[in-house]
Amino acid sequence: MIEFRSLNNLSVHLDQLIKGRLWLKVIIGLLLGAGIGVLLNPSTGLVPENMSLLMADWLDLPGKIFMRMVQMIMIPLIFTSIITGIVGNTSDNLKTFGLRLLLYFIFTTSIAIVIGVVVTLILKPGQYIFELGGFPNSGQSPIVPDEQTDIIGNIPNAISNLIPNNPMESILTGEMLGVVIFTIIIGVAITQLRTETAKPIVRFSEAIQKICMIVVSWAMMLVPYAVFGLMAALLSRTSIEIFLGLGYYMIVVIIGLLVLLIFYLILVSVVTNKNPFAFLKAIKEPQLLAFSTASSAAVMPISMKTADEELGVSSHISDFVVPIGATINMDGTALFQCVTTLFMAQAYGIELSVMSLLLITFTVVAASIGTPAIPGGGVIILASVLQSAGIPIDGLIIIIGIDRILGMFRTAVNVTGDLTACVIFDKFYGTKSDTN
Repeated sequence: MIEFRSLNNLSVHLDQLIKGRLWLKVIIGLLLGAGIGVLLNPSTGLVPENMSLLMADWLDLPGKIFMRMVQMIMIPLIFTSIITGIVGNTSDNLKTFGLRLLLYFIFTTSIAIVIGVVVTLILKPGQYIFELGGFPNSGQSPIVPDEQTDIIGNIPNAISNLIPNNPMESILTGEMLGVVIFTIIIGVAITQLRTETAKPIVRFSEAIQKICMIVVSWAMMLVPYAVFGLMAALLSRTSIEIFLGLGYYMIVVIIGLLVLLIFYLILVSVVTNKNPFAFLKAIKEPQLLAFSTASSAAVMPISMKTADEELGVSSHISDFVVPIGATINMDGTALFQCVTTLFMAQAYGIELSVMSLLLITFTVVAASIGTPAIPGGGVIILASVLQSAGIPIDGLIIIIGIDRILGMFRTAVNVTGDLTACVIFDKFYGTKSDTN
């Protein structure tokens, strides 16, 4: 088996951000941005409307640069991380828990969606917006796409379409599920090569990982300014009443995420017999960094290092589970998409049948697996979920405004889910003699 430097060795590029309390700077940026945004809002009369819009565009600039830098290196980072994770495992390990890991991720995603449905149906966050008149074009009848009529018939096509016929097209369009499957196939094929033939590929992957992490560390420096600018621009453009009206919806999403977090802690306690509070304490660094950046892909090195050093997970488990989990294990995002879909249905006054709820569940499971591990990735996929349920997407523009705030919470939960998977699979497939 070829030896390579694990991605967790590259966490040195992110350690300084943790020591510098990036999460605290982000919260300060949020609060300062909110204050500046309120002052710049034309409704206060302090700044003319045209000047307010111009300043909002400039305030958005750091956030746009940060997102583009993360998007730029996301695919090469995930591509090389998955390959090195697969090459670092023996073929027997991959056969043993590869399929079971996928089934586990589908199971936890389904639980997340059930939590989202229950919380939303009980608390009804969209009812408040509906009583105020609903979202734009709420008088229009929803357009139900033809795909709903033959869900079972579309399953064979959906399965065959998982394998991209043009990997470059998947890379260019950001179809993460296609990229992940292509990468897994290539990674498994590399394990069949002779050591001397495969070694240059692994060394090249290591070099790409290092380059990506240097770029990530540069992008992270912009995070407090990006959050400040985003919040200021949001409140300078949005009516304060609308923002406060969406506050209840945001609380419902956060409640759902907390319930999902409790579910993870129960899994850790029951399956691995670990103290759930000790587990939470051990993973606080990747959680805080995920909260600060809203990108689970950017936090991968810290997640791996935490799994190895703080949780005692075998390196061959964490090197495989974390990169895969960062791209397809999006439980927090799935919960967000489910809550938002039902919230918008309530806001438009649309009654959803049991069949519609099942359709939403099926679509969210499929969509969340392909959600990019970047800020705003959940909203990109959300449009397809809304269309599949026949809900107008006009109100999505309002959700986009507050998505960055919710993205911070759900990314922290996503990373918690990845680390939960690490300790669970280490319980059954870990090699205790591994040295990190």
